[in-house]
Amino acid sequence: MANQNNNQKDKSVANSVKNTAGSAFEAVHNALETTENVAMSTVDAANKAAKQLTGNANNNQPRQ
Repeated sequence: MANQNNNQKDKSVANSVKNTAGSAFEAVHNALETTENVAMSTVDAANKAAKQLTGNANNNQPRQ
């Protein structure tokens, strides 16, 4: 009987560790996705700004 209780406790501990690791992995995954989204938004904004600056510079040059 004591051996069965120990096995159940071991399974419970193992499941707890597994669930905690799964939650930690999910949190890291979500943080990486957020970081990627922020980085891509920054790149898009920089690209748009560069195009606007270049476009404005091209429009302000004298025509020959």
